[in-house]
Amino acid sequence: MNIKQAKEEIKHTVQAYLAKDEAGEYRIPAIRQRPILLMGPPGIGKTQIMEQIARECRIGLVAYTITHHTRQSAVGLPFIREEEFGGKSCSVTEYTMSEIIASVYRKMRDTGLSEGILFIDEINCVSETLAPTMLQFLQCKTFGNQAVPEGWLIVAAGNPPEYNKSVREFDMVTLDRVRYLNIEADFKVWKEYAKKQRIHSAILSYLELRPKNFYRVEADVDGLSFVTARGWEDLSNLMDVYGELGLSVDETVIGEFLHHADVAEDAAAYFDLYRKYQDDYGIPEILAGRVRPEVFARLGQAEFDERLSVVHLLLDGLGAYFEAAGREKQKTDEWYAFLKEYRGRLEDEDDPAACYSDLLSEWEQAFLQEKQGGFYTREEARKKAELLAGMKNGIPKEGADKKESFAQAKLGFDLQKERLEAAEASASNVLECAFDFMEQAFSDGEEMVVFVTELTLGAQSALFLTEHECERYLHYNEQLLIGKRKRALLSELSR
Repeated sequence: MNIKQAKEEIKHTVQAYLAKDEAGEYRIPAIRQRPILLMGPPGIGKTQIMEQIARECRIGLVAYTITHHTRQSAVGLPFIREEEFGGKSCSVTEYTMSEIIASVYRKMRDTGLSEGILFIDEINCVSETLAPTMLQFLQCKTFGNQAVPEGWLIVAAGNPPEYNKSVREFDMVTLDRVRYLNIEADFKVWKEYAKKQRIHSAILSYLELRPKNFYRVEADVDGLSFVTARGWEDLSNLMDVYGELGLSVDETVIGEFLHHADVAEDAAAYFDLYRKYQDDYGIPEILAGRVRPEVFARLGQAEFDERLSVVHLLLDGLGAYFEAAGREKQKTDEWYAFLKEYRGRLEDEDDPAACYSDLLSEWEQAFLQEKQGGFYTREEARKKAELLAGMKNGIPKEGADKKESFAQAKLGFDLQKERLEAAEASASNVLECAFDFMEQAFSDGEEMVVFVTELTLGAQSALFLTEHECERYLHYNEQLLIGKRKRALLSELSR
């Protein structure tokens, strides 16, 4: 299965394992809650999906890479305790609490979350001294004499032996106690994630043209050559920051992330062309409706790779507008929910200003607790902090009546609505300019099919288009994205 299917299966498992009966007991007792064992090549996103699952299911997550641990940190340190058996005093060896189990309790204490996932990565790459502990962990859900708390699911991940010489095979007894999920790399699935993470447009454009270079592991006389999803994502982050600093990303730098000489060389050559296309074609001018005549002449003579790169550059430019509109809409919707709750509370409060401050404090505390629980990405946390900062400016003046207080509280929201309307208008305008350009440059050719398909598949663009009708998008979506033509093009692109 691919990583997306694995994520859905684990989410379903979370729902089933945490489901309770009328008496408040787990419907599947802990002894029957088999740990999940994810087995797949390195760098395909196993850790990433655990973070996503925890956020979406609103549960805790404690993650460890077990190869970084010794037997003492995993099991605990031994100590001697005196006990009496049959009237005779005996010295008994016990163990302090495992660092890993302690981290679970610490997570529960700090976040107030009583349920979650304990994720152990590289579980089949442990040292010889720790191997029995890992088998005990999978079979008995314990580290030493300390059990994983009730309500915490166990998910472990490992690499097949062809990717890691340190791999240890699990025996039948262990495998009969886990749910085994075998995962394979899949570019189409990763692409959905990559778009949400704003992976550099040059990388996405390159992989659209060279999907076989998304994940490669090859061994020859010179050793192991490989490219992983993790490598592309880390390279993307570097390219973003290097671009802001005015630094260049050459083949040598790319080779530090893509450990395959041919792919690194090919990607470097394409990135140079991509930057050149960005300058030559003037994407900001196209989105502003100011297209130089020579642009159309050049496209008429260009190869398909160049034309497709221009389409992706255009989509990337549009994406920034869709993202801005989505950001303002989310902020507006949350501000509206806050004001709605404030209005409801005003009915039973005598001090409107204190009522506002108390409600805002509750929202801030909830945000901090959810942030501590890992329910926000860094970008989501930044947006939420901006929203709360804006709300602080709306605290009503002391002594104002309820009607006047609500009007004061609403002033900031009204300004936010104006920002939303401006962002949505800008997004609609640039979309129309983009269609003007696409029609004149490519008519209803394959490039238009790619353009409309990507608008349909993109999370931000799809959301925007469901709420803001674009007649030309609807026209091309109906005419081009059905039947044999779509299947033929997608098949060609996949090759």
